Amino acid sequence: MNKILKEKISESVSSVLPITIIVLLLSVTITPMPVGTMVLFLTGAALLIVGMALFSLGTDVSMTPMGEGIGAQLPRTKNLLIVILITLIIGVLITIAEPDLQVLAGQVPSIPNNVLIWTVAGGVGLFFVLAMLRTLFKIRLSMLLIVFYAVVFILSAFVPNEFVSVAFDSGGVTTGPVTVPFIMALGVGLASIRGDSGAQEDSFGLVALCSIGPVLAVLLLGIFYPTNGAGYTAVTVPDVEDTRQAAHTFVVELPAYIHEVLSALVPIILFCAVFQLIFRRFHAMQLRKIGVGFVYTFTGLSLFLTGVNVGFMPVGHYLGQQLALSGQEWVLVPLGMLIGYFLVTAEPAVHVLNRQVESITNGGISQRAMMLSLSIGVACSVGMAMLRVLTGISIYYILVPGYLAALGLTFCVPKIFTGIAFDSGGVASGPMTTTFLLPFAMGACEALGGNVMTDAFGIVAMVAMTPLLTIQVLGLIYKKKQNSEDASDVSAEDEDSIIVLEGAEHE
Repeated sequence: MNKILKEKISESVSSVLPITIIVLLLSVTITPMPVGTMVLFLTGAALLIVGMALFSLGTDVSMTPMGEGIGAQLPRTKNLLIVILITLIIGVLITIAEPDLQVLAGQVPSIPNNVLIWTVAGGVGLFFVLAMLRTLFKIRLSMLLIVFYAVVFILSAFVPNEFVSVAFDSGGVTTGPVTVPFIMALGVGLASIRGDSGAQEDSFGLVALCSIGPVLAVLLLGIFYPTNGAGYTAVTVPDVEDTRQAAHTFVVELPAYIHEVLSALVPIILFCAVFQLIFRRFHAMQLRKIGVGFVYTFTGLSLFLTGVNVGFMPVGHYLGQQLALSGQEWVLVPLGMLIGYFLVTAEPAVHVLNRQVESITNGGISQRAMMLSLSIGVACSVGMAMLRVLTGISIYYILVPGYLAALGLTFCVPKIFTGIAFDSGGVASGPMTTTFLLPFAMGACEALGGNVMTDAFGIVAMVAMTPLLTIQVLGLIYKKKQNSEDASDVSAEDEDSIIVLEGAEHE
């Protein structure tokens, strides 16, 4: 276990170090930063490294085997209504458990938090059921995506502009570090029951459909619920003068995030306990291992969320604000792209996805290729988000062509890449996006006098969109490479046949 933990810490350091170096370089060049704020950031980075390592280890030994076990057990109940009910409950529970959803709820004060949270949770639950049925009955993912995204964009025409970006962002924040490992593992478990040639391809796509549910739910809420104009909560940079005050800030905030993570994990643990009592799926040794894994998950996620919320959120806001006021606001685009390229590597759920993709494809799609594709996609999305902050162009001019292109590509790439790509969109837009990139865009937008609700919000939605394109382009490259290798094999066989024939004729 110690050896694995060291590997996880090494992985975390390589993920967090690039963005830390970028911020340090900016602080000594373009945007000088108060010492107290920098101490908060560096402390937050240290918590991120430890928290991500523990969380990653915890999900490997708890969330993943539990999700796979439940996914494999559900179809064996032989009662479809019970399967649907259990899936709906799981979808609602893990969504309420997602910490990022609390951040979103705080941005819309005209709607009570509980109303928004339960609306989003209901949307995820219903689409989780749909995703499960798709896997069991072999329904083509691309067809469902085309239908539901068409409904999303039609509905969005009837929603106030200030609410559209929040609705699209909700699809990204609900598929975060708690939700993704469990959903993806459950997908693998469901697909394992089928055992046919298309089972591997259909093990992906659950996150993709679960990302559409909250968008539709929040759009419907925007139509039928009197919002009186959506608002947001401005980010405040803590006034910290020395290391003692910085340490005090983290100590004071930590209990709140411990409570948040407990609220997130306890419903899942209780559900798993009831599941075990009914089905007796796991033996004693597995249960002990899963229990230790949940402790690692709880500790890691508590430290991670404290680090990003206390250390990274104010720094993101401060950097965006100062870059916009520097007189060279155009640098927001290239610097935003650079930050986005490296920031996605610090998303904990991204590593869960990449490992699962490499495992399912037996190394055919490597973690390195996945990470490069995701990094390029997020860099492009942050660059476009900064253009929106500078120009105020509508989010529709980016999302509509982007999704049309992504849905068009589903007919050109191998099926497995469609599921992976649309899952990647939800995974890439996690807590690092909501606590660093969103405040970065908000700080820049406020400094430039723009409309934060229409120009800054939507960055999560764009981070969720661009991986759909880059991962499917990776699929086209993979397909071309496979075709070339197959052609080479055929040529080699032909040459062997000619040699054999010539030998026979000579004899």
